[in-house]
Parts: sequence; structure tokens; C-alpha cells
Amino acid sequence: MSTTPDHSWVHPPIAAVRDAVERALAEDLTPLGDLTATLVPDAPGEARFAARQGGRLAGTRCARETFAQLDPEVEISWSVAEGAELAAGEVFGLVRGPFRSILTGERTALNFLGHLSGIATTTARYVDAASAGGSARVWDTRKTVPGLRALAKAAVRAGGGRNHRGNLSDWMLIKDNHLGGISVTNAVLAARDRWPGRTVHVECDSLEQCAEALRAGADSILLDNMSPEQVRAAVEIAGRVQGGGVRPTLLEVSGGITLDTIADYSGTGVDMISVGAITNSAPVLDLGLDLT
Repeated sequence: MSTTPDHSWVHPPIAAVRDAVERALAEDLTPLGDLTATLVPDAPGEARFAARQGGRLAGTRCARETFAQLDPEVEISWSVAEGAELAAGEVFGLVRGPFRSILTGERTALNFLGHLSGIATTTARYVDAASAGGSARVWDTRKTVPGLRALAKAAVRAGGGRNHRGNLSDWMLIKDNHLGGISVTNAVLAARDRWPGRTVHVECDSLEQCAEALRAGADSILLDNMSPEQVRAAVEIAGRVQGGGVRPTLLEVSGGITLDTIADYSGTGVDMISVGAITNSAPVLDLGLDLT
């Protein structure tokens, strides 16, 4: 039995990768292809992926697919796995194949690697900060670049985070706007009736709503824009309503969480902390492809 760690679960689905890469290459090459690359000799070449700054690696499957779609003669070998920590200056991959094809695919491959590694790196910072205060896991949100959500959520996994729902069909998140004409209890009951087997998640902006959602049997509760003190009170309410021991309802905190505050929230006893910034505000990680 192999003892090699299984990193396959941190990669995005291959269908999503192929679709995103196909669209990216069409954007770059329509209608006449890479005009500049035709000026250089069509000879074998080699290049090295290198980190200009330290961070967490993500997007290797997209980089590989970029060259696979351009030219099957191009080969890539990675010296580290998806999700690995990179040091500034570290060489983490080697590309060999026709020189023109390497030049044509360089920017597309680096765009994916830089964007997704930026998400993984930012996620890792939040994960580290949360672990300094408690045991809460860091969740992402649906605040992603349209069309790239599956890739972004995989990058979150590569950074040590976990995924919230992927889209509106995954499960039900009953938010304040949904409660304009229905109570929390009735909304949970209706959800159970219409979509049995689906997770029922309720957003609460008060301790009273939290208690009602707990009594109604929500699978998960989002504590929205609450202070750490309010969150601790909600955790205590959950313990009283559900009898202590292993809490069946997942408690999530969301709203304005920063690197400076996440440790305090992690120490309140909640299960998850969702952070939109890890996908919608992550800076690109500076990576390069150096020809040799």
C-alpha cells in the first residue's frame, strides 16, 4: 500500500480545467494565433517555473492543460505538489518542448498559476491566523470570478481551507432577504418538505434568530456580522438548546473577518469561519517562467 500523500482532492475537476483553459487560449490566440512566436526558430526549448516570492502553490493542473491543448509535445514536470509552500527563488517546475509552443503558452499558464496561487497563499494566511486562536476551519464563499469558481475553490483547498457551497443548487442558505415574508421556523420546515436530504443553512443576525433556528432543526447556522462576544453567547445557546455533547448543528461566523480578528472568532467555539477576501481580494502570487 502506497504511503505517498494523496493530493488529488485539492485539484479542480478536470472538466472545469479544460473549459477554462480552452476559453483562455481562445482569448489569447483568436483569430491569427501567436504572431510573435513565428519569428523565433521552431526548435526544442526548456524553461523553469520559479517563484519570485514565497507562497502556496496552486493551479498546476491548469498550467499543464494549457500546454497540452497547445502542443502535446510539450512536457511539464513538477518538483513539488499542489498546495506546497514555495520559497522565494524556488524552482518548482520544468517545461520542455518546441520553443514556440512554450512561448505561446507562457502567459496563460502563469495567469492561472499566479491567480490561483494567490488564493491559496491568502487562504493559508487566514488558516494560520485562525489556528492561533482556536480550532475553527476557514471556509470560502461564492465571491469568485465568474466562470472560475471551481478553480478558485480548489485553490482554497490547496491553501488549507475548506469549501462552502459551490452554487445555489448545493444546499439552501436562508438569508435575511428570504425571511421578508416567512419566519425562520416556517422556512426551515418548508425546506425540509420540498428538498429532503439537502442541507438547510440559516443566516442569523441576532441571538433570538439563532435560538429559533436551533429549535427548528437547522443543519447549519451562519452568525452574520456578530462580535466575538455575541458569537460566544450563540455557542452557549446552542449548547443549551441541543443538550451539550456533540453539537449536531454547524455554527459558522461571517462578515468582516480579517487577519487581525479571525483568531478571536476562532476561539469562540464555532466550527467554521467564512471569508470572502480569500477569493475576491487575494493578490496574485508573483511567479515566472525562465527560459534556459
